[in-house]
Amino acid sequence: NIQAEVQKKLDVISNEIFLEANEWGGHLAGMASEEMEHPYPIPHRYPKGEFLLLFDPLDGSSNIDVNVSVGTIFSVLRCPEGMEPTEEAFLQPGTKQVCAGYAIYGPSTLLVLTVGDGVAVFTLNRESGSFILSQENLRIPEDTKEFAINASNIRYWEPPVKRYVDELLAGKDGPRGQDFNMRWVASMVADVHRIMSRGGIFMYPADAKNKAQGGKLRIMYEANPMAFIVEQAGGAATDGHRRILDIQPTALHQRVPVILGSKNEVDRVTAYHQN
Repeated sequence: NIQAEVQKKLDVISNEIFLEANEWGGHLAGMASEEMEHPYPIPHRYPKGEFLLLFDPLDGSSNIDVNVSVGTIFSVLRCPEGMEPTEEAFLQPGTKQVCAGYAIYGPSTLLVLTVGDGVAVFTLNRESGSFILSQENLRIPEDTKEFAINASNIRYWEPPVKRYVDELLAGKDGPRGQDFNMRWVASMVADVHRIMSRGGIFMYPADAKNKAQGGKLRIMYEANPMAFIVEQAGGAATDGHRRILDIQPTALHQRVPVILGSKNEVDRVTAYHQN
C-alpha cells in the first residue's frame, strides 16, 4: 500500500468490498482508504452525495493468520460546498466528523457508532443479517487498571512515556500505589474495544523509531475516528501534547502519535509530556 506495508490478500478484498458497497448509494461524493494512495471519487454513473467516507478496511490484518479479532474503522465528513472530492476536501480536522465507527469481527460481530451524541453498540444478528441495538450511551470508566502499549519498543520511547509506564509497572510498590495489567493485541480495534468495554489506556506514542514520519497511526483512518468515539464515551484522546480532534491534517496519509482511553490516565500522560 501507500505506506509500503505488505498487504495481505484480505486487505485488498476488504477494500474492494467497501468501494463497491458504498459507491452507488447516492450519499457520497468520494471515498479515501488507507489502502489507496489517492481519493476515490464516486463514478459518474452513480448519483453523487454530500459526504466523504474514509476507512481502514481491515485493521489488525497482521493477526489474520492467528485468528485474532480484526475490524474496520471508518469516518464520515461533509464534502465542502463547491469542492470536488480531491485530497484537499478530505483534509479536515476531526472536529468536523459527522459520524465515526468501527466494526469488530470477533466471537460476535459488533458495530460501535457515534454521530456526535454518545456511543451506541449494535450486534449482528446472523439469521436476519441486520444489526440490533445492544447498548446505548456506552461510557468509558474515568479510571483504570489496564494499559495497552507495545512494550518491545521500550528502548525507543521518549522520557514522558517511559516515566508513565515505569510507574504502572511498579504497581502497588510505586507512586501509583496499585497494580496495573498490560494488554496488547496489535489490533487497534480489539485494543480500543476492550477499553470501551471496561476502561484502560491505549498508547502508540511518538518514539525514536517512528518520530521522523510523525508517528505510527494514520490520523484520517484511525486516530480521528477512534478519538471521536472515545471522547463521545467520556474518554480523552491526545497526541501527547494536543487533542487529536483539533489537529489540522496536511496529508491524506499523515501519521500521528495516539494516546487515548480513560480520561484521567490520558490527562496524566499528556501532563508528563507538557512538563
